[in-house]
Amino acid sequence: MFRSLFCLCIAWLALSLAGCDDARPPASLKSTQAEPGEARAGGATTVNKRDQNAFSLPSANLAPTRRLDFSVGNSFFRSPWVIAPSTTTARDGLGPLFNTNACQNCHIKDGRGHPPLPDAPNAVSMLVRLSIPDAPAYAKLIEQLGVVPEPVYGGQLQDMAVPGVLPEGKVRVDYTPLNVTFKDGTVVELRKPDLRITQLGYGPMHPDTRFSARVAPPMIGLGLLEAISDTDILRNTDPRTAGKEVIVGRANWVWDDALHKTVLGRFGWKAGQPNLNQQNAHAFSGDMGLTTSLRPFDDCTDAQVACKQAPNGNGPDGEPEVSDNILRLVLFYTRNLAVPVRRDVNAPQVLAGKNLFFQAGCQGCHTPSFTTAANAAEPELANQVIRPYSDLLLHDMGDGLADNRTEFKASGRDWRTPPLWGIGLTQAVSGHTQFLHDGRARNLLEAVLWHGGEAQAAQQQVLSFNAEQRSALLAFLNSL
Repeated sequence: MFRSLFCLCIAWLALSLAGCDDARPPASLKSTQAEPGEARAGGATTVNKRDQNAFSLPSANLAPTRRLDFSVGNSFFRSPWVIAPSTTTARDGLGPLFNTNACQNCHIKDGRGHPPLPDAPNAVSMLVRLSIPDAPAYAKLIEQLGVVPEPVYGGQLQDMAVPGVLPEGKVRVDYTPLNVTFKDGTVVELRKPDLRITQLGYGPMHPDTRFSARVAPPMIGLGLLEAISDTDILRNTDPRTAGKEVIVGRANWVWDDALHKTVLGRFGWKAGQPNLNQQNAHAFSGDMGLTTSLRPFDDCTDAQVACKQAPNGNGPDGEPEVSDNILRLVLFYTRNLAVPVRRDVNAPQVLAGKNLFFQAGCQGCHTPSFTTAANAAEPELANQVIRPYSDLLLHDMGDGLADNRTEFKASGRDWRTPPLWGIGLTQAVSGHTQFLHDGRARNLLEAVLWHGGEAQAAQQQVLSFNAEQRSALLAFLNSL
């Protein structure tokens, strides 16, 4: 009888944890088995794929009749755009300044980008944001763009251009070694990036220009993140409503181009974009020089005369280069890229690593679980218990990771907590294991050791782990 009651209590505890909106066990809980549904990180949208195409599948519950739109959106995401004028009128208008000619070139196989190799002619899947210090005279710019763009080069360096237009410059990254020592004496060599911009095409930059290198993030689960209610995200910004194991985050409040007002940010490395449609439109503009109805102008500054005079792919009546229908299809595609199933969730080493993850306090920012809203933009994404391991909020990550560049409410030390789902498949999908906003970490252990600021205590906990514990923690992370 006592044994039956004990088993009943354990079962009730497991179900209670799985039913919570954030489903995060306290640090004192020792997991001896996976939680119900834990392997299905994307809820009913989760796909059972583990190879190089693991990030490129539609939501598992997407109806066959809706998969056609997904496939058409995929074609516009993958296929290159061409220079105007062209007979390929549906895909012309590239540039005049750009970083790449197709979305897929940055988000390789819908996965993670990487810094340029030493001999690479272009950075491609890593871009560089530019801005100058805020000042009262630029209040309107700051309200709508979050930054003051560099006067000559704008808000993003484009290292490619159409014939007759000069590229803005070339991006190079050098590294300085930096050693970190574990309590047991093990030394890990980190690498500190040194960003260099060479071959400037339009003269010197503003002397106080701030630079921020950004690699392209994975595309999976974005529609699910968009479907989390503002209320659930903001709960973790208030000490009165956040769980006791949570490090209270800060929201970024950003400009919505369609609504013409300030709203909650949740996408981008600093949560600088409010929704996927705007994220996509800004990428079309900044990365490929393509106009949309949301951003109907070329990304040229007044100092770039040849850029402004170059032909464009706008229609005869001023229709943008990316039509509203193409933008809609790309939005549908990016909303419905599925999260792959987790691996080995019940393996003893993975469970031990999960316990160490909570012991170190990593869940304080990497919130394990949310439930998506009932009014999600796509019905398949509604009411899903998902496990992104992110609170989508800003946290001070310390001087080591600081880019010293503000973005709306984000300081130069703030970064949005990146989702961890799918991170263990990075090698399989992207062919590398380079992490963090600028790809400086060459593996997950290096990424953990770069954590500072609000995550300093968690980093110190990890530095106290012995070799067996470190292996268990990495086994857990690689299972995500």
